[in-house]
Amino acid sequence: MHATLPLLAATDFPPLRRRSLDTLQVNLGYRCNQSCLHCHVAASPQRTEMMAGDTIALVLEVLRARQVSTLDLTGGAPELNQHFRHLVRQARALGVRVIDRCNLTILSEPGQEDLAAFLAEQGVEVTASLPCYSPANVDRQRGDGVFERSIAGLRQLNALGYGDPARGLVLNLVYNPQGPSLPPPQGPLEADYKRELLLHFGIRFDHLFALTNMPIQRFGSTLVSKGTLGAYMQLLRDSHRPENLETVMCRSLLSVDWQGGLYDCDFNQMLGLRASVGGQAPAHLRDLLSHDAAATPIRIADHCYGCTAGQGSSCGGALETAAPAAERKAVVRMSERLR
Repeated sequence: MHATLPLLAATDFPPLRRRSLDTLQVNLGYRCNQSCLHCHVAASPQRTEMMAGDTIALVLEVLRARQVSTLDLTGGAPELNQHFRHLVRQARALGVRVIDRCNLTILSEPGQEDLAAFLAEQGVEVTASLPCYSPANVDRQRGDGVFERSIAGLRQLNALGYGDPARGLVLNLVYNPQGPSLPPPQGPLEADYKRELLLHFGIRFDHLFALTNMPIQRFGSTLVSKGTLGAYMQLLRDSHRPENLETVMCRSLLSVDWQGGLYDCDFNQMLGLRASVGGQAPAHLRDLLSHDAAATPIRIADHCYGCTAGQGSSCGGALETAAPAAERKAVVRMSERLR
């Protein structure tokens, strides 16, 4: 795999500082039951890195000490960590909002048959990967049979009340472009997803998050191999919108790796760009027990343009509901040249 950080380190991206911390995004390990081309974590069934119990205990200690409102659990497949359910139960007991970044196929893995019921029982918000509502497109990106298993997982969640506003169980879906292009406007795409999934599969969900593919790990390496990294980075830079700097996720979030290392975002984690907290660098989760993360500088590199391009992109989807029409047309033209 090609290393992309040396190609991204030099940047003119605007400097940023963190505001108050409200979200702790915890990567419970890089092991996954899938291996997807766009995965910025390079997760796979062969990965062995998993968060240990003592670090899980430290996560809970930080949630209490810093009164963090949201715990965002990711991976790999976070549910494959043996301490996943303990962490969820304890965080929910603290009144913390818990998000599970679920790939849907994990719900049908051996030993996980009761996972969906557990998530519903604990009131966990599920943010699920479904890069397209077309079976062929999903299977091409994620592997044969993934779409069928994903639909089965969504039906299981719907049967438990997810996607039903009256039940209060939130189900979000995540869209990633198939290649080196920006995602289309999130609002109309969400409407398309809701129409097609309900019409053909009877699936209901709450929100769609349209995420930009980051030029790191597998996706970045593929761009390097094809000689298109420069063109993709130019697309991101040309589509930069300064107003998105106000709401990028790193302003209120810290990412934690499986060993407790702190990063300004999940993408920086994959690039090995450790955060600084209270003058401690590289920072560790334990530093949050004695230092406030507010006002600390955020480490930046050229990949940061992926979060501010066009409608913007974060773990919660688009930062702006729509870009101006002329800008959308320009982005489409640049995206088409990269295909």
